[in-house]
Amino acid sequence: MRRVALFGPPATGKSTLARWLSQELDEPHTDLDDILFTPAGPLPMEEFRRQAAQITSRDSGWIVEGNFSKLADVVWHRADTLIWLDFPLPLILYRITRRSLRQLAGREDSAQARRLTWSAAFFARRSLLRTAIRKYCANRPRYAQQMAETAALGVEVVRLRSPREVQHWKERTAKGPAESRSRAARHTTGP
Repeated sequence: MRRVALFGPPATGKSTLARWLSQELDEPHTDLDDILFTPAGPLPMEEFRRQAAQITSRDSGWIVEGNFSKLADVVWHRADTLIWLDFPLPLILYRITRRSLRQLAGREDSAQARRLTWSAAFFARRSLLRTAIRKYCANRPRYAQQMAETAALGVEVVRLRSPREVQHWKERTAKGPAESRSRAARHTTGP
């Protein structure tokens, strides 16, 4: 496991897991949001694809996180391991609410926190909560199909459905005997 693509809905712990993997595997970590969202606004899709493809075309390892299935051919298909954090919707909504309240209270400093308003978090037609519900319902079946297509290309697919599964997977993947690491890399959870 040297080239890892990681995706899932907001508030599932993608960044936390990606940073852990980066440290554990000693490979660089890229958050695709950091590429897409520039101070001048979002990049055009073709430039976003080009920059993502540049990162994943390296012969060395990499950890790439982001919920961009439109980049499957330049990110997912180039990975040796694809991790889908597929948590239940009620847990995602709870975590989005908790994180938004922390950000709105000024207890978290990030680019997203500085842009967040009460309306954007909870009340607008395209609020974080409404968008999470809409995307969860619309994208989840498509993700399952794309995961199967990616697995057919020889990419190891890992579907983790709860924080507890993430923790168990991390324990099996943690640095240790080579046999333990290779066993963890082969672990998959079916669709």
